[in-house]
Amino acid sequence: MKTAIIFSGGLDSSVLSYLMAKEGDIALITFDYGQRHIKEAECAKIIANRLGAEHHLVDISSVKRLLKGSSLTDSNVDVPMSAYDKETMSLTVVPNRNAIMLSIAWGFAKSHGFNKVACGVHSGDHFIYPDCRPDFINSMRESLRLATESPEMNLLTPFVNLSKGEIVMIGHGLGVPFDQTWSCYKGEEHHCGKCGTCLGRKEAFREAGLEDPTI
Repeated sequence: MKTAIIFSGGLDSSVLSYLMAKEGDIALITFDYGQRHIKEAECAKIIANRLGAEHHLVDISSVKRLLKGSSLTDSNVDVPMSAYDKETMSLTVVPNRNAIMLSIAWGFAKSHGFNKVACGVHSGDHFIYPDCRPDFINSMRESLRLATESPEMNLLTPFVNLSKGEIVMIGHGLGVPFDQTWSCYKGEEHHCGKCGTCLGRKEAFREAGLEDPTI
């Protein structure tokens, strides 16, 4: 069984990669879609090396000019520096991002003889990101199968109904090097500790009853 994993270098995708590596061969696919910084991609390389996994960095950065209005791709939009709520975190939505990445990853999997594609969407993202919700995942799975006439292939989202805290607990049991993962929306030397995703990360470790080794 071979799995292609959408792999940002963040906490969720790193735990997913360690989990899938226990089940068979994996290939990690990291996307440069013109996001604000490359810190996650740097961490992705470290994690891939630790796993001894095939790693691909896919440059689709030219799409940035088409995806306006998100603080992750538009330098004219400030990064929200507050906890997750619908009003502020809507500024971090990159329209159709997961559909774009899943389509490319599925095409890679199909052409390289992989029978599974996996991504680390989780329940904490459902309220703000429509392309992280179960309805989208189920529809996308069927669309991708139809697009390639591949009913034997599968799209896996093992965390889709789990909280980020539960993902941290799984990662702890797998020995994931959390200090080598990146979550912050800012690309500075260390995590800022104040943006929405930093605060979400802190809450996840509190929920798991663990200490985050990240600075």
